[in-house]
Amino acid sequence: MRCARPRSDPALSHSRAAMMRRTNSGGLVYSTEAGRMCPACRKAIGACACASQAARPAGDGKVRISRDSKGRGGKVVTVVRGLALDAVALGLLAKELRSACGSGGTVKDGVVEVQGDHVERILGILAAKGWRPKQSGG
Repeated sequence: MRCARPRSDPALSHSRAAMMRRTNSGGLVYSTEAGRMCPACRKAIGACACASQAARPAGDGKVRISRDSKGRGGKVVTVVRGLALDAVALGLLAKELRSACGSGGTVKDGVVEVQGDHVERILGILAAKGWRPKQSGG
């Protein structure tokens, strides 16, 4: 004998299913074949189309070079802002500046940071490359 259970309202179950579909983005997070996956384009992180299209803050063309020590434990870095270059060209220029100064550094959000006080040297290098750099700050 079958149990007479009341059935739920079909409209309610449909809306519940629709809500589950909307809130559950699902998708593959890790694959043993390709490693970590991008949640936006669902490709492997190495082949992600989103990362290459990520918006980089555009330089305004006015190259400013300054010294900065805030938030770095008192250590001084030379900061170069305003370079209107793509990520690859900016990385190559940063490498050239670091090697010319004989120190380390990085590129963060379109800004080149070189460890140490190298404002004068970087002004000369960029001027020789055709940029019109300005010293800003102290």
